[in-house]
Amino acid sequence: MSNIMGIIKLDGANSMLKELCERRPVASLPIAGRYRVIDFAVSNMVNSGVGNVGVLLSAKARSVFDHLRSGKDWDLARHRGGLSYLPSDPYDGQPVTGDLSGLYHNMDYIQHTSAEYILVAQADSVYNIDFRSVLLFHQNTGADITMVYSKAKSDIPGDAAVMKVTDNGRVTDIAKSMTATMGANDFLGIYLMSKDTFIKVVSNGFERGGTDFLLDGIIRHMDEYSIFACEHKGYVARINSTMAYFNANKDMLNPDIWAEMFMGTNLIHTKTKDAAPVQYKDTSRVVNCLVANGCEIRGEVENSILFRDVKIGEGVKIKDCIIMEKCVIEDNAMLRNVICDKNVTVTRDQWLKGAENYPLIVAKGTTI
Repeated sequence: MSNIMGIIKLDGANSMLKELCERRPVASLPIAGRYRVIDFAVSNMVNSGVGNVGVLLSAKARSVFDHLRSGKDWDLARHRGGLSYLPSDPYDGQPVTGDLSGLYHNMDYIQHTSAEYILVAQADSVYNIDFRSVLLFHQNTGADITMVYSKAKSDIPGDAAVMKVTDNGRVTDIAKSMTATMGANDFLGIYLMSKDTFIKVVSNGFERGGTDFLLDGIIRHMDEYSIFACEHKGYVARINSTMAYFNANKDMLNPDIWAEMFMGTNLIHTKTKDAAPVQYKDTSRVVNCLVANGCEIRGEVENSILFRDVKIGEGVKIKDCIIMEKCVIEDNAMLRNVICDKNVTVTRDQWLKGAENYPLIVAKGTTI
């Protein structure tokens, strides 16, 4: 896999994540108590032997810089290859729209890499994939472009791309949709192709006025390429809506899913932070939860995710919630179906409740 360059795109389908992605890309969303969504794309590439990874930046990329830094925590702080940042600055005074512009204006960097293949991944999904199997599939089929998909296990609302795939894996049609229905071939935003094919896709799409890599680079030119699809049969969650984000976190409470994602040989890495262990006080009661280090719990917490340094007061009752880093829930507060973004304070005796099919979101830094 040393002959592959990885490119991770930050701009994802976040039209249904406005509250959570107002100041950050989907890639920076916290998940599973201590990780960020981008950790899965980066870790899967590194675990598969890809040592040259470029991150195509978006307009709200400060949190990505802060999280990835030099790439040391993913073994990407290297003299050769390693982690690179690919800017998507405006050109000719025109704002950047879509991902084709950023890829096109970083083409000189991509052309000079010694890699034979380009692996592109969208940093808006949670999965654990060995990309070496995707490369083997690509080589065995003789495809120009290989796209990775999974079978939708239920209807998935939000921006999606679904594919028609023959029994031998050839893609005959790709369509953008607002819902991936149950059983559909749901594209995961992962492509593998030769460097020459990648350059052709980007150049043809951008120079003809296109803005979107999938739509203008591939779908509009499907007759020019041999496209095959490789199925990922393991767990996957695309974070394309608030409910998708909420459910993906809740899925991590399932021991089987947790074991598949984090307990195998291909580990998911993240930014290292040292903190004291969780303090469970005498009045605490915690059932079926993920609790990160640095937390202090005096109340009751059930079926919930607590990120680092969360403080839970006495008499508090929390159920089916996501409480992000450095939140404070004061005495006798009650929360049900709530997502608290970072640095939220819920004052004593407050009751907050969201709907089961749409959680209440408390914005970052809010005091209630």
